[in-house]
Amino acid sequence: MSSVRPWRDIARRKSRQIMVGSVPVGGDAPITVQTMTNTLTSDPVATIDQIRRCEEAGADIIRVSCPDVESTAALGKIVKAARIPIVADIHFHYKRALEAADAGAACLRINPGNIGSSERVAEVVRAAKANGCAIRIGVNAGSLEKDLLEKYGEPCPEALVESALDHIKLLQDHDFHEYKVAVKASDVFLAVGAYMGLAEAVDCPLHLGITEAGGLIGGTVKSAIGIGNLLWAGIGDTIRVSLSAEPEEEVRVGYEILKSLGLRTRGVRVVSCPSCARQGFDVIRTVQKLEDALSHIKTPMSLSVLGCVVNGPGEARETDIGVTGGGNGKHMVYLRGVTDHHVQDDNMIDHIVKLVEEKAAEIEAGTVASMDSLHGKAA
Repeated sequence: MSSVRPWRDIARRKSRQIMVGSVPVGGDAPITVQTMTNTLTSDPVATIDQIRRCEEAGADIIRVSCPDVESTAALGKIVKAARIPIVADIHFHYKRALEAADAGAACLRINPGNIGSSERVAEVVRAAKANGCAIRIGVNAGSLEKDLLEKYGEPCPEALVESALDHIKLLQDHDFHEYKVAVKASDVFLAVGAYMGLAEAVDCPLHLGITEAGGLIGGTVKSAIGIGNLLWAGIGDTIRVSLSAEPEEEVRVGYEILKSLGLRTRGVRVVSCPSCARQGFDVIRTVQKLEDALSHIKTPMSLSVLGCVVNGPGEARETDIGVTGGGNGKHMVYLRGVTDHHVQDDNMIDHIVKLVEEKAAEIEAGTVASMDSLHGKAA
């Protein structure tokens, strides 16, 4: 089979690149995955602990809310402890933005039009420039300006885009260009329409999200449809999946969306069947246990878990490691798409975990060797 698959190619929208701390956003940089803490920012111990879990899940950037002086006072300690850039979420109180910038935030999430006069916007811009902060403009269908609601009658894509352009102009008027923009809505059609309109109007990086998407299952589905549609169209430079769930779950779902489209790779991609009466082992429970047992693996690889030999061999040929159900509790294991050995029911999960860990170590060793060879040639 040819390795050229044009029907899988996604042509990303060309956007200019900005820096959020040490992380590039936009241009040809990888699409980053974000989340937001739900602890009190004024409690740095709890907030740092939650950030650490999100870092382990793979978060590239994390946002914390700064609604009061106590929060910005704790921000410096949080920034120093975090391994990833911190975005300070600011609403209305422009002084919180000044304090957050001085405390080391890599980015300020604001709506310039909501923080008061042009002089206040200028102060925030000066603080951002002085501290090397980016700014994220966050337009939300639930908090559109009154004049736009009167003009359009209801939240619509055109209203969200106009709001974003108005906020962008406020920053550009003060010669500030290190910004990214989000135009979020809980309605998938509204959000997708707004992002598509904005993508044509500006060249800045776009932060994707379906806001107030819902719980883990419902919110994942809505986000996959909305964010996935936009990413498939080449739109989007950074994403946040908004779920009524722990923030590390948002990170995991974000990566699954990107992995499904071939835009990022991280950890084990599991290919598994829905199970049926032909299954040679309990596929559902096996996959659940394997996903939990392999959550620590960060190396990109693929694992197929199929209950029988109908589709199993075909799927196994396309994955690094595979297992298909057989009779009498004896199942076939595939390595690099080739039948290799059998495994019994009673130790199948431990055996597969060991194989995955060994494969991860092999891949990592190969990567290091390749890098060493490259550096040797360069020297």
